Amino acid sequence: MRHTTRTLLAAALVLGVAAGPSALPAAASTPSAPSAGASAPSTDPAPQDPLRTAIAGLPTADATAALVRVGGREGVWRGSSGVHDLRTGRPADPSARFRAGSVTKVFTAAVALQLAAEGRLNLDGSARSYLPDLIPASYGDVTVRQLLNHTHGIPAPDFPGTTVEEAYANRFRIHDPEDMVRSATSERREFAPGEKQHYLNIGYTIAGLVIERVTGDSYEHQVARRILKPLGLHGTYFPGTNPRIIGPHNHGYQTMRLDDGTTGLRDVSVWGTTDGWAAGDIVSTTADLERFTNALFQGRVVRGPLLEEMFTLPKVTDFRSGDPAAYSVGLSMKKLGGREVWGKTGGRWGYNAAIASTRNGSRTLVYSVNSTDAKGQDMNKVAQNIMVAAYGRP
Repeated sequence: MRHTTRTLLAAALVLGVAAGPSALPAAASTPSAPSAGASAPSTDPAPQDPLRTAIAGLPTADATAALVRVGGREGVWRGSSGVHDLRTGRPADPSARFRAGSVTKVFTAAVALQLAAEGRLNLDGSARSYLPDLIPASYGDVTVRQLLNHTHGIPAPDFPGTTVEEAYANRFRIHDPEDMVRSATSERREFAPGEKQHYLNIGYTIAGLVIERVTGDSYEHQVARRILKPLGLHGTYFPGTNPRIIGPHNHGYQTMRLDDGTTGLRDVSVWGTTDGWAAGDIVSTTADLERFTNALFQGRVVRGPLLEEMFTLPKVTDFRSGDPAAYSVGLSMKKLGGREVWGKTGGRWGYNAAIASTRNGSRTLVYSVNSTDAKGQDMNKVAQNIMVAAYGRP
């Protein structure tokens, strides 16, 4: 699908959410006090102080703002901290939109599983059988399930530059999904399909194209029709080629080398996300992602036995570390506080986000952290503190 067509489709979807987070029900946007780590009245006081502490004192060197929502049967807590932007220093908007990065993969996986439930997509079928003009014979044995659980062995496409400064210089470059797939599949496979797990975006880029081929529709419209509209996720949209976040949003900043040669923070709120597409370009709010998380874990997005695909880890090891696989179809799993927590984190320059829940939905978590090291090797400290405050230590 050509860039112009994708842009028009994305613009059409935005029209349906142009009212922004302010159009959400009042109960979905509880006011929070500035900078001190505010919270709404909680039915469970136990996690209140740790969560308040986790986000207190922003902005710091690690993050400029944080938005948090904890829910489920164990109690409710909502809070925000930090600033809308460093120039004015006004309090962070708790209902703001943000880039959710790889949380997009959960939406992509859910649509693929819906299509499988309808008999329109075979998880054990080869990706090449759906995209014979794009996937070469050398990758002909990669299945749709392997695309979704990162066991496909296809390497990442070739992107220009290796540093954040080079990425920033190319921030408005348009990346076509088909071109990214051609770039990736022109290289040798990393491992035989199904033998290892390597978390990469490329499997979900291909999955997005498979969804388009199977439905004869755009990926973005399929997600909107199947998930965003039925759940009333009015603050969530796909940006297409627009590098700006539409509607109220807290600015994102990234530590990098500045024009004068010093190292400091640069405002990276305006940055194209076409390199992520079906793997990482969605824009959302904490209220929307909480609603989506609840619906997903309650079986109202993916219905029936196929939901178990999202809670089944492949019995392989990680390609680089050798640790047991941590990613299922769409989600990942970590043991925190003595129990399994399932969810998905995401990172775009200036923004980290996550959704998480216990399997039975007893405690859910959604956060957005305006990280200054959003794509660093280690998890952002503020984001990590939020996760530990909500669930306990690993």
